[in-house]
Amino acid sequence: MVALKYVVVGVVVVVVIAAALTLLLPTQHKAPVQYVGSPSGYEAFVPSGQTINYNGHTDPTGTLILPDGKTIEHVVWDGQYANTIIQNHNQIVQLNGEWVGKTNPVNGQPYVQQQDFYVMLGQIPVQQATINGQTYYVIEADKINPQNIAGFYTYQGWVPNVVVAMNMPGTHAAVLPGNSPVFQWTNTTGTVAYQTMLYQHYIEYAAGRHVLVLPNGTIIPYGSVSPLGSALFNFTSPSQVYNPSS
Repeated sequence: MVALKYVVVGVVVVVVIAAALTLLLPTQHKAPVQYVGSPSGYEAFVPSGQTINYNGHTDPTGTLILPDGKTIEHVVWDGQYANTIIQNHNQIVQLNGEWVGKTNPVNGQPYVQQQDFYVMLGQIPVQQATINGQTYYVIEADKINPQNIAGFYTYQGWVPNVVVAMNMPGTHAAVLPGNSPVFQWTNTTGTVAYQTMLYQHYIEYAAGRHVLVLPNGTIIPYGSVSPLGSALFNFTSPSQVYNPSS
């Protein structure tokens, strides 16, 4: 998943009210807006770096990750937080350009690509649209409670793992102390843990040093960015402190 800065693509939009949204988006009542995902689970929109003109709006495009890690491609985020997602993504891309490949002074390893993603709690309203002959799945973000949306960032290769882990019973979020020995680990985990803290100084409302702690003891470092919906407060502002011996 390669991060790109957003480029606006001018298109003519023709919305087609579909009888069904294919096997990925089954419908019983053939309604124009379908709901995907789990009623109590977490899904994530991962911006690709492209935008599209949809219904007079400039919207980010990307991939939707479902609770089990499966993906839906050609997704458009339309509605609240579209501009926030575009701005956050461009900042992440800029920071990647400045830091990736340089040496982390704490563990001596090169910094890696970070990717922002936007987690939603509950089922996601999606409408199928045909834009210049291409089928897209449009997230109707204005129909989502803003308390159920929060932004995050981590190593780009770990984004699906984070979504699956959030949906895994027994997973919890924690924060690393500023002097955590995890920062000195000479692997990607140590690098990303420190890098999330580095990036937080350059992105408004960002916070690094977070980790997901899986039931088997594996940790996945990540950071949070706006929006910061209160329903995901346990992930955006974890209160438990993680130590490798804990």
